Amino acid sequence: MLSISDRFEEYAVSVYRQLIKHGVRVALDVRSEKVGYKIREAQAQKVPYMLVVGSREVESTTVRVRHRSAGDLGAMTVAAFVDRIQTESRHALNGA
Repeated sequence: MLSISDRFEEYAVSVYRQLIKHGVRVALDVRSEKVGYKIREAQAQKVPYMLVVGSREVESTTVRVRHRSAGDLGAMTVAAFVDRIQTESRHALNGA
């Protein structure tokens, strides 16, 4: 969970709490670093998904989803992202 700037920290924390509530393992990065740096750092740590929030995401109550290898997957609601993660987890558990 990455915020573009500290102005969006409140929304990032809100999304973080929603993800935790749904059982998604998540880390929150609201440091005052540039978002490109945060993304590179997360990729180096092999974080599978990065959720980026900024003004557009706050206005539309979405998150911008980046996959470590596939790149930018676009904006989606938190519920849609949770569904995606849960579906992937089920497939992984079933050996699909």
